[in-house]
Amino acid sequence: MKPSISVEAAKRSAKTLRADLQKDGKSISHGKALELVAHQFGYADWNTLHAAIGNRPTADWTVGARVGGRYLGHNFDAEVISVRKVGEGWYRLVLDLDEPVDVVTFDSFSAYRKRIAGTIGPNGTTLEKTSDGQPHLVLGR
Repeated sequence: MKPSISVEAAKRSAKTLRADLQKDGKSISHGKALELVAHQFGYADWNTLHAAIGNRPTADWTVGARVGGRYLGHNFDAEVISVRKVGEGWYRLVLDLDEPVDVVTFDSFSAYRKRIAGTIGPNGTTLEKTSDGQPHLVLGR
């Protein structure tokens, strides 16, 4: 049975564990932190956990899942319509928004979108940014 964690989430857990231990004056390597996360899930080592997880997307990024976040500065809730892995830790998602969002910032006209797509990285954001430096799409709030 596959654990209910993605590779990206396990790596984030290891990074958080390492940072928390560092705050307490205990320094460990990233590799050791990965091993400890693997042990928490009942695996002998990181390689065994990684093999068990496979390359599946983050649990919340599966077809039919509900997600929330921000798109071009607007909060949204949506259903995941499709997921396609495009690189290590990167997924192309298509989302069906519960409520359309206006993607135009001009007062003189509007353009609403109900379905959006974006390539999301391990940190839950797109590489593409708006003119003020904010990612186009951010999952989670």
